Amino acid sequence: MTYYIYHIPGKKIGMTCDLYNRVTEQQGYESHEYEVLTESQDIGFASDMERQLQKEYGYKVDRVPYNKLKCNKNMKMNINITEQTTTFPCPVNKLKGQLMDNIGMHWETDHGDCLITKKSIKWILKNVKESMYNTERCYIYNKAFARWFDNNVAYDSHDRLGGNLEDPHMRTRTGALSPTGIRQENKQCNIQEAIDSCGPDCECMMPSQFDLIREWAEERGLYDKGDPKTQALKLVEEVGETCRAILKEDTIETHDGIGDAVVVLTNLAHLCGTTIEECIEMAYHEISTRRGKMENGTFVKND
Repeated sequence: MTYYIYHIPGKKIGMTCDLYNRVTEQQGYESHEYEVLTESQDIGFASDMERQLQKEYGYKVDRVPYNKLKCNKNMKMNINITEQTTTFPCPVNKLKGQLMDNIGMHWETDHGDCLITKKSIKWILKNVKESMYNTERCYIYNKAFARWFDNNVAYDSHDRLGGNLEDPHMRTRTGALSPTGIRQENKQCNIQEAIDSCGPDCECMMPSQFDLIREWAEERGLYDKGDPKTQALKLVEEVGETCRAILKEDTIETHDGIGDAVVVLTNLAHLCGTTIEECIEMAYHEISTRRGKMENGTFVKND
């Protein structure tokens, strides 16, 4: 069998033994939109080369080498992966059974690795959408699922397995990884270890507070009928109330105002096509190396 390492410029470097099915059928790229970097009949050599090329080209390096992935063998579900979505070959009311039959299944997306465990099934069922073209199919958004998995699985599992961060100062007061720590740890954690370590009562894949906010907003139609402009005005209102509470030295109202502002920001980010987590990560990346000094109670950055 021949293993091909392919490159989709600006997107990823991947590996497959069936270029047409993997790259064209599943990911939607025609032959002129990607290039084959190398090929080999030695799966071990090809697996090492794939990760080396991912690193050299500046892409995210796979956590688990291709030849170590065992979780796709004997899987029955023929999913369809595009840049934006993963589509399941069944209606929503039959999806849970299909997912339970394929626990351990792993697939790659442009936004990161995804896998099925007992806990990730809960997320999928809460966020799955029925296809508007075919009621016998349903889908999830890859970016949301990959980010949820990264935020809730890999790092908690790595800690329970005895992993250590290179920098002990990467953690916040609550013990959660900072955005920079998340990005580094993302390259070290082993997906198969995460799967194997998650028992039926594992809490590592429970939704984050931001996930709960988005779920609340989704159920109330805020994302279907909402508008970024109205949410931006709502944010100004909440910030104004918070400022008034601070001036009155009303601690309870201040805390309530801060929380309300975070809820609005979470929904505003979603309506603008991103997530609050991604916005926070971008902001932290920008300020993490910033230098300056305090002046009149405000941090002023150096020019």
